[in-house]
Amino acid sequence: MKGEKLIKLCQQGDARAQKCLYDAYATPMFRLCLRYIRNQGEAEDTFIKGFHKVLANINQLLYRDDKSLDGWIKKIMVNECLMVLRKSNNFHLTSISNDLELPADFSLDSNLSAEAIYALVLELPTGYRTVFNLYVLEGYSHKEIATQLEISELTSRSQLSKAKAMLRELLTKNNLKYAI
Repeated sequence: MKGEKLIKLCQQGDARAQKCLYDAYATPMFRLCLRYIRNQGEAEDTFIKGFHKVLANINQLLYRDDKSLDGWIKKIMVNECLMVLRKSNNFHLTSISNDLELPADFSLDSNLSAEAIYALVLELPTGYRTVFNLYVLEGYSHKEIATQLEISELTSRSQLSKAKAMLRELLTKNNLKYAI
């Protein structure tokens, strides 16, 4: 069961359809939560809260296609992760450079596995990892990140720059090819 029919059944409270929706999104959305929140138990709690919000608010979804559903669920999960991170981290405590030069877009040697990249991103400190995830993986602008994390755009840019520098260091340390 997929698409518009699945959403309509979920909106009607059909438990089988809700289970189908859960099964389709559980793994990728839990992995998304783990990208932001390293603690597995906390990531599980965040995922469960996020999925509860998905089901509680599914009547508000205007289904256009599977991409709109994917984006809607992803946005709810990212927002849940950010709420948890804002409660436990102070994103204002980072040093900021006023003469920032952001490097070219992030790209890696195609021989590097997704799991290896994922492991390296998890090694980043919370602030770096959060901004990196939002900017590089989710496609948020620095202005949107600043609003979401209640920081300045300059802090967002600084966090991204430092995340990329740290990833370069980790890649070099592990003798991996990169172009960040």
